[in-house]
Amino acid sequence: MSHFAAAAVKSPLAVAAPAAGDAKSPLFCPKPRRPAAPLRCHQGGDAGMDLLDLLLSKAVGFDGDVRKQEDAARVIAATVEHFGKLDILVNGAAGNFLASPEDLKPKGFRTVLDIDTVGTYTMCYEALKYLKKGGPGRGPSSGGLIINISATLQYTAAWYQIHVSAAKAGVDGITRSLALEWGTDYDIRVNGIAPGPIQDTPGMRKLAPEEMGNKGKRETMPLFKLGEKWDIAMAALYLASDAGKYVNGAIIIVDGGLWLSRPRHIPKEEVKALSKVVEKKVRASGVGVPSSKL
Repeated sequence: MSHFAAAAVKSPLAVAAPAAGDAKSPLFCPKPRRPAAPLRCHQGGDAGMDLLDLLLSKAVGFDGDVRKQEDAARVIAATVEHFGKLDILVNGAAGNFLASPEDLKPKGFRTVLDIDTVGTYTMCYEALKYLKKGGPGRGPSSGGLIINISATLQYTAAWYQIHVSAAKAGVDGITRSLALEWGTDYDIRVNGIAPGPIQDTPGMRKLAPEEMGNKGKRETMPLFKLGEKWDIAMAALYLASDAGKYVNGAIIIVDGGLWLSRPRHIPKEEVKALSKVVEKKVRASGVGVPSSKL
């Protein structure tokens, strides 16, 4: 059950969430007065849509690629047409794989930035006219909310994640810049959530499987455990509720304090060998997670 009462989110909700996936899709399921509408971005959205349908009965999903501006514009417009307005945009599109810098071609580096960073900005850009005060379905003095999902690895450094570190740092920069400019000009609050390792997600199965010492990693974590999907959902619900109405430009870290500790070094050859094993499992399972480049 949610720690928030059903009345915590008082305004009608219409949410577009690119790459809604495991952890981000059911963000606003605790009985909003109107249903949320996540965007399915090729992969990862079906499970979230099933949950939204179960809880809300009126959820709708739209397929698209956040790297394509025409898709972003179409999905945002379709959301507004379906629900009459857009109150909240959740950006969670992400691409990830393990790669050492010397083995990562610029094309692969650029692909992750196009999904994470440029995709986030594109969705924000297309949603502006609907989220700003006085926009379709909005009052003259009340803007909407943007929540950008990033990570914590860019706050220090992470092995084999130079592309993702750059991309997530860009997402955080977008969050702070838009919070300043669009908060001032359009009354739009822009905040971020930086999840740590969340159990039972495709990313953890791909990037930190048990074969790579996932169990041992928990012993070095400040809280000795992985996070749950609900932890991220509750952070987002707080930002969307009246409890967070004066929060703007904040990036909430939800990782149990892990980013404060020194990252473990895993020998490169060990990571390469294990990642190939994991890659075979992923391909065999059909899970839509980006391939490892090692």
